[in-house]
Amino acid sequence: MLYEDDRIIGRIAAYVNHTANEYWQTKTGLFGHYECIDDPDAAFMLLDTAEKWLKERGMKTMRGQWNFVSQDIGFVYEGFDIPPTVLSSYNFPYYNDQVKGFGMQKIKDLMVYQCDTGKDYKIPYRFLRMTDAVIRRCGVTVRHIDMKNLEADAGIIVHLTNESLKNNWGYYPIDKNEAKQMAVDLKMIVHPELILIAEADGEPIGYVIALPDVNQLLKNLHGRLFPLGIFKLLWGVKKLNRYRIWAMGILPPYQRKGVSVLLFQRLNEMLAPRGSYVEVNWVLEDNFLMNNTAIKLKLEPIKKYRIYEKQIG
Repeated sequence: MLYEDDRIIGRIAAYVNHTANEYWQTKTGLFGHYECIDDPDAAFMLLDTAEKWLKERGMKTMRGQWNFVSQDIGFVYEGFDIPPTVLSSYNFPYYNDQVKGFGMQKIKDLMVYQCDTGKDYKIPYRFLRMTDAVIRRCGVTVRHIDMKNLEADAGIIVHLTNESLKNNWGYYPIDKNEAKQMAVDLKMIVHPELILIAEADGEPIGYVIALPDVNQLLKNLHGRLFPLGIFKLLWGVKKLNRYRIWAMGILPPYQRKGVSVLLFQRLNEMLAPRGSYVEVNWVLEDNFLMNNTAIKLKLEPIKKYRIYEKQIG
């Protein structure tokens, strides 16, 4: 925390993820949860303190923003007029100027897309024919998670994630303990029918997770879950019609075969009758397969996040 006259004017978290560094074979220090007033001196003090802390621990590069929350990384770089969805952050435009002024440079952009079935979005017909072919050719079936066996299905999702995303930039292995905690954290808000697992010959090959955008509810609770806020949240989450596609993974042998489109189609079949807004958040800028699929599905690019890096040793 950074104070001025007993007033908090900024904060930053600096940390070392040893699991990630071991997998990346680097000495990369991370910073996240950055907040600062529009003051270059205050920003410099925060970032400089984080850099010194990371250097003292032997780090050679400093990367951020990289928050503790899974799938919540980067500063908003384009699309500031769009409110953040569940488990994603927001920042003022000048945050980018502050980190660039500190000498940090872009390392990766993350793309965000959306479709709005309440405004007549429909999957192009040729993709519907493609998914029919996938079902026939590969024998793929799709089911939603089993809430009675949530821990087992969470383990399946972890396995699929580790196998399907291991070559993606920024990925590092997820362990089963993290999966258990994720299951506990999300159990209260998930819609089970919107967490789908694709199987071929009874074996899991891919998944997609769509989360209801509880940010719509949280902003009206004024930071108070108790005594009544928790009931408003539990009651309201069932009526939400805004969603974030939070994660997706397809095993390599089944990539480029239309399985991702099949999962998206199944989601669309359930969300379209509700007139839902769906945000795909986020896709690596150089993930040609996913970006190309999003464009062909006529999803609209609406936002961009940017991750920065600086050599510090």
